[in-house]
Amino acid sequence: MEWFAKYWGCHQMPERSFFIGSYQFPLCARCTGILFGEIAGLLLSFFIPFFWPILLLILPMLVDGLTQLWGWRTSNNLLRLITGLLGGYVIISLLAFSAKSIYSLL
Repeated sequence: MEWFAKYWGCHQMPERSFFIGSYQFPLCARCTGILFGEIAGLLLSFFIPFFWPILLLILPMLVDGLTQLWGWRTSNNLLRLITGLLGGYVIISLLAFSAKSIYSLL
């Protein structure tokens, strides 16, 4: 748990984390979504071409996170997981596209 807090930057709040029995996941729901979204993005980036409108998929995570931070509403773990999945996918897709573009220039 300490490794994820130190190197991943996750707050690991129990009320924002998933549990199996009494075991708390080492990442909160949003960070879990981001991690799985990044893994999916890494795998899919080889098969699905990047297109710029995909960047819009990060907006739900930004809106969910900011409206919760500002106290406008309360999010739930399922929404955090879904928006994290979308955000993680976009981050890795953009990085993979950038790496492919740089590699093609060499």
